[in-house]
Parts: sequence; C-alpha cells; structure tokens
Amino acid sequence: MSHDEEKEPTEGPQPLAIGGTWIWYYAICQREVWLMAHAITPDEDDDNLEYGRFLHERAFSRDGDEVSVGVNKMDRVVADNGSLIVVEIKKSSRAIDSARLQLANYLMDLEERGVPAQGELRFPEEHRRETLILDDAWRRTIRETREAIAALVATKLPPPPKRIPWCRQCAYRDFCWTD
Repeated sequence: MSHDEEKEPTEGPQPLAIGGTWIWYYAICQREVWLMAHAITPDEDDDNLEYGRFLHERAFSRDGDEVSVGVNKMDRVVADNGSLIVVEIKKSSRAIDSARLQLANYLMDLEERGVPAQGELRFPEEHRRETLILDDAWRRTIRETREAIAALVATKLPPPPKRIPWCRQCAYRDFCWTD
C-alpha cells in the first residue's frame, strides 16, 4: 500500500443489542435470558404465552400497534400535551420491578436517541396504572443491568436452573426441570 492510500477504518465488534424483553427477564430468571440470547425457544404453545398474546392483542386492538425502536418493541407510544409517553402493558403487577426496569430501559434507549419521554405501566386486569420518570438512579441501574446481561450472554453455558416461584408458569420449565 502506498503512502497516499488510506485504509478504511475497521469497526470493532458491535455492542450487544439488549432489548426490553431481556431486561425484563433478567430481573426474574437469568437462565431464561441466556436461553433466549442463544436462540433456544420456549414452548410456544404454553398457556401463559398464549394468554399474554391474547391480552396484548386485545389491548392493541383498542389502542393501536406496537412501536419498534432498535431492538425494542414498545407496547405504545402516545402523545400527551406535547410529551411522549411510552406505555408498557402487563397482565399483572406480580413482576412490577421487572416491568419498571423494562420501561426504564425503553426510556433510556429513547433518551440516547435524543427523544425525551416518560413512561406508564398499565395493568388492565387490575385497572391500574403507574408513571415512571427516568432519573439518574434509573440510568445507573439500566447501565449496570445491560453490562450484567452482556457478561451473562457471553458465557459458554447457561446458569444452572434455580427453582423460583416463576418456574411453574415458565415456558422453559420442561427445558430446566425434565428428569
């Protein structure tokens, strides 16, 4: 190569695209995140997955379609008095901490793209809503969670199964607990 020729800059490895679903499940079961990240699919006929699909379809038929931004699929993004509200719909508040984490991740992803927004969790079966505002504590938590997920996904083997209350309803239960 001559002195006048320039080499194209090479890009390093792309950062891992961590979406809201991984964030949500990370707070519940890290093994499940590893399985999803490694393209191991759950039982698609699981009753809980089917009910979740039904609930979303019912909610979507009233309110519109999901909004995709990067690897994230947000249930709704609505305008309210000049502000954007990201709406996340859950069948119950049983995993409210996971739902908050997922919603905060969506808000941070939008903020990183220059789009300020607020969040709202909706629990239609409970007739309940909760507002979430992205603040420094949430930003720190999301950064730490994304780093932890990247490290988890990079491991060669999944974490061993660990019985938790969610196992009874998990679409991966046969994968983890078959004798």
